[in-house]
Amino acid sequence: MGSLLRASDGSAAVEFGMVALPFILMLFAILEIAFVFVTDSILENATINTGRLVRTGQASAQSMTAATFKTSLCSRMSIFSTDCATRATIDVRVIPQFATIPPDPMDGGTFNDGVLTYSNGAPGDLILVRVWYKQPLITTFLAQGLSRLNDGTTMLTAATAFRNEPA
Repeated sequence: MGSLLRASDGSAAVEFGMVALPFILMLFAILEIAFVFVTDSILENATINTGRLVRTGQASAQSMTAATFKTSLCSRMSIFSTDCATRATIDVRVIPQFATIPPDPMDGGTFNDGVLTYSNGAPGDLILVRVWYKQPLITTFLAQGLSRLNDGTTMLTAATAFRNEPA
């Protein structure tokens, strides 16, 4: 009986089994957080750069619509451009002042496309460009720290506000 209590055969395997699952989960969570940060950074830059077309009057000169604005935004999403058209939603609107709070399409836990608009504005107008991007997650506990809808869909948001340049 005493030799059975002193036996350590397989103890390393048992200890590894207890440590491996939390370690792998933490590793996946770290990788997913990095992926979310990269996606968010690319989305922010694409939003700012595409918004520049509106600010400089190029969008009006090209008679840009919501669909062409979204296509231009998605072309700036680099490695995420292939599924951007199905994941991104845009809102470009004229606002009377910077303190204006536009309607939130995520209010109530569902995404309401009905409150979104598209307008290039006129020279000197204040413009607010907002983009929402559906981000699928592998580790679901990470979704608790992100904007999400009632159905569990996580959304990344990017926004930029500016005054259109004079003609």
